[in-house]
Amino acid sequence: MLWTAVAIWIEPLRSTFDYGQINVVLVLAVLWAVYSSRWWVSGLLVGLAAGIKLTPAVAGLHFVGARRWGAAVFSAVVFVCTVLLSLLVVGGQARYYFTDLLGDAGRIGPIGTSFNQSWRGAISRILGHDAGYGPWVLAAIAVTAILAWFAWRAVGAFTDHLDRLGSIVVVSLFGLLLSPISWTHHWVWLLPLMIWLIEGPYRYLGEAQILGWGWLVLTLVGVPWLLSFAQPTIWVISRPWYLAWAGLVYPVATLATLAWIATAPVRFPGGRRFRRYLEPSPHPYR
Repeated sequence: MLWTAVAIWIEPLRSTFDYGQINVVLVLAVLWAVYSSRWWVSGLLVGLAAGIKLTPAVAGLHFVGARRWGAAVFSAVVFVCTVLLSLLVVGGQARYYFTDLLGDAGRIGPIGTSFNQSWRGAISRILGHDAGYGPWVLAAIAVTAILAWFAWRAVGAFTDHLDRLGSIVVVSLFGLLLSPISWTHHWVWLLPLMIWLIEGPYRYLGEAQILGWGWLVLTLVGVPWLLSFAQPTIWVISRPWYLAWAGLVYPVATLATLAWIATAPVRFPGGRRFRRYLEPSPHPYR
């Protein structure tokens, strides 16, 4: 109840309410899918969520990394079925979307607005034009992918069983920076991240508390929202250098978080206060 009372005031939730978005529902579906040990439930939830909105499709990487092949394949099958159903019901519009519109990031809004907190949006604001998936964006994505890989391995090192919440948060953060458009309401994954940092297995570490509470302050203030008042218009990418660099706030904070997750087990291998969280659990799904 306390987390709910606080969460409705953070920027990702505020913008979700402002735009009438469904990202909270999709996050809940993915969390349920990751929690469930039934391959068909997990695959069905992620496939349907991706069919409603493409962004949850990145959860398939979690299934692949966790070697949940049945869930991974079934989620892809369910997603394809949603596409076929859309072709059957609204054929012309569905074909237009999946052929002409799918690769056009500008169709859903301006790339350079401060509300777009993906690498493509952040680097475009610095360069003053749409960077596309040019060398700078690809380099940033490559660094993120490396950190996300090591962070994912780290959250699986607590016990003999994968930390499911930690792992799906890592995968989702990577997806947010990979996507051409990551509006602030897409960043509702920051709420599970903050809960994991403040209440999760690393909660006894000061660094986890600093990161968790730091994210909470950052999202309560709503830096991208504040920057939106200073940008000329949402359609103009070029802006003063200080506004452009300030627009890196979510990507840079995400890199710092992934780097800490990746190195925390190495720098803090155990200790009497939280050694029991590092030992194999007799209950793999708890």
